[in-house]
This record gives sequence, structure tokens and C-alpha cells, in this order.
Amino acid sequence: MSETHDSIHDGQGTYDVVLLVEQALSAADAAQVRSLHAEIEDPVVYHVLLPLEDAAARVEASLGTLGTGDLMAAPALAMNDVDIEALRKECADHSHADLTTTLAALEAAGGTARGLVTSEPPVEALAAMVSSVDAREAIILTRSHVVAEFFHLDWTSRARRKLGVPVLHLIEHENFDEQASGQGEGVTGL
Repeated sequence: MSETHDSIHDGQGTYDVVLLVEQALSAADAAQVRSLHAEIEDPVVYHVLLPLEDAAARVEASLGTLGTGDLMAAPALAMNDVDIEALRKECADHSHADLTTTLAALEAAGGTARGLVTSEPPVEALAAMVSSVDAREAIILTRSHVVAEFFHLDWTSRARRKLGVPVLHLIEHENFDEQASGQGEGVTGL
């Protein structure tokens, strides 16, 4: 009868962690993530998911910044005035560059990292990756989203409802002390 190695301290197998990020991780973010797994003796492998920035959403957001008065006075903007394909390519290039930066930061912090840019809905992609690699945990790193978190529509709340593994939410570009004390920009108490 063979023995299974479920201990994270036996050096057998890997401890897989799926990271869902919105933007490139800084060196400090990567070191912070890496510090969460310093005591684990199994090799830790980070599987990074970075959602593809949506070109159409960028166009809509930029149009939405125009005030109502401006819209009434300005001539109608034709979508063919905006080169959607060029904008899509720019978004894809930016997302891939952010992923490359993130993987390099995790590796510089001593981690093993793999990743991909996904066009799937973020929580669906996270759930699929957790299942695919049989992850032990998921970490979601975001900028702060006051309104979304208030109504529990953020990725973390949705992932907690969907996944069967622990989900940790960290605010990018803030260290643990800033997040815990409320001194940083992140949302606290929600």
C-alpha cells in the first residue's frame, strides 16, 4: 500500500497557489506574497492569472468621462473614429507586459511562477485554474475597489462563494502593516 504525502512540510509534491492580479506586481508585492509561504517545505508554485484589459471598456470609460452637457453640445462620436483593433492590440500588449513583470518579480523573490493572460471572466478563470492545478489556496491582489467591495461584488467575495480553498485578498502596493492598520489606501473593515 502506498503512502500519500499530504504534508506541506515533507518536501514531496508541490504547494500550488493561484494568484489573480489586476496589474503588474511590484517587487514589494512579490516579496509579500512569497513571505506567506516561507515556512512551507514543499516547492511552492505560483500560477498567475491576469485578466486581459478590455479595449471596448476603455473606450466606453473614456466616453463616460464626458459630462452630459458636453455630450449634448458635441457632435456624435463615431466608433469608427477609434481604431478598436489597435486599441485591442495595445491592451493585449500591456497585459502581457504586466504578466512578464509579475512573473519576474515572483521569481526574483525566490518563487517559481507560471502565468497567463485570460479573457475569461476573472473568477471563472480563477476557479478553473484552482481546479486544474489542484491548488491549495488562491490569492487575489487588487487595487482598492470601494464601491465593489461595499456591495460584495468584488473578485474575492465571488471567489469565496465559488472555491473550496482558502482565498486571501491583498491590496497591491501596500505592505501587511499598511493593510492591517488602515494607513494605506486599501479598504478596511468591510
